[in-house]
Amino acid sequence: MAQAPVRYSPDIEDVKSDEEETIAKLNETFDTILEKTAEDYGHAVRSVHAKAHGFLEGTLTIHGDLPAELAQGMFATPGDHNIVMRFSTNAGDILPDTISLPRGLALKVMDVEGDRLPGADGHTQDFVMVNGPVFQNKTADQFLSNLKLLAGTTDRLEGTKEAMSKVLRGVNTVLSAVGIESPKVQTLGGAPNTDPLGETYFSVTPFRYGDYVAKFAVFPVSKDLTDQTDTTVDASTRPDALRDVIRTETQVLDMEWELHVQLCRDLKKQPIEDPTTEWKQEEAPFQRVATIRAAKQDSLSDDKFQHINEEMRFSIWTGLAAHQPLGNINRARNETYRHSANFRARVNGCPFHEPVGAEA
Repeated sequence: MAQAPVRYSPDIEDVKSDEEETIAKLNETFDTILEKTAEDYGHAVRSVHAKAHGFLEGTLTIHGDLPAELAQGMFATPGDHNIVMRFSTNAGDILPDTISLPRGLALKVMDVEGDRLPGADGHTQDFVMVNGPVFQNKTADQFLSNLKLLAGTTDRLEGTKEAMSKVLRGVNTVLSAVGIESPKVQTLGGAPNTDPLGETYFSVTPFRYGDYVAKFAVFPVSKDLTDQTDTTVDASTRPDALRDVIRTETQVLDMEWELHVQLCRDLKKQPIEDPTTEWKQEEAPFQRVATIRAAKQDSLSDDKFQHINEEMRFSIWTGLAAHQPLGNINRARNETYRHSANFRARVNGCPFHEPVGAEA
């Protein structure tokens, strides 16, 4: 029998005195990426997850039979919400798909009512996820060191990056064969080049979940999607292979995912301030709270690209106070996400706005 979930309290976080200094340095490093890519492309792109592979519009259905510990925050009210989904790769420059990096999924849920986080405009709830259960760094200052490595590769010769990615994929394959996962190797270009539609996506970091604390995950469940799991995409001759694959598949596949939450049940085994520690499912099981469905559609139409990629920002700090991001990494993501989005809006002359359900 699973242990009772930990109740949320502000004192479960450990706020360090130097966090503001680290955030300032993160913004400086992001500026290196943002300014260089904007100069190269003549158009500002995101400082991370710059390259989008596809966009989907769909529906998220919150289930009405949830037990009290799961019926929290936005999930306390059953019903349907329009959503948009953005699939991406985590680099800050737009690379050919031969350079395989971790995949990202950003999910925006419309018409979510409730008390908002400070500075969270509109009535949406954002989830930002990657296809792995842990973050590559424990703290924001460690992430800063890693980000500087990535910033140093911005605008470098693509052939060099492709060669590095091939080597790192080989290293990662060997490590995985002996039961070792290396988020850092994957972040630097050693991730498997798999079909994004078949991947499971994790929030990686913890969030308030009403009275409790949880992580989130999106699992593919329709057979058409699970058939794509672990399918390798050959990008050797196609720089935008993932866009091509997703665009072809989303016009013919039955697409259904489940949104799960993983309630924290032991602060030592499921720490708040260390996202490099995986919350083991046998100790803190994932539980379904909602279903995501997307009808067959063109995932790369011009209107989707403009509306979702150019006019929207995705941030874990856009949402309800009941789903407040927790931990050092999440606290650092607040100002840095906004800093990046403001740069894009200013350079592109395209202000952001939070959409309502009718726009999705």
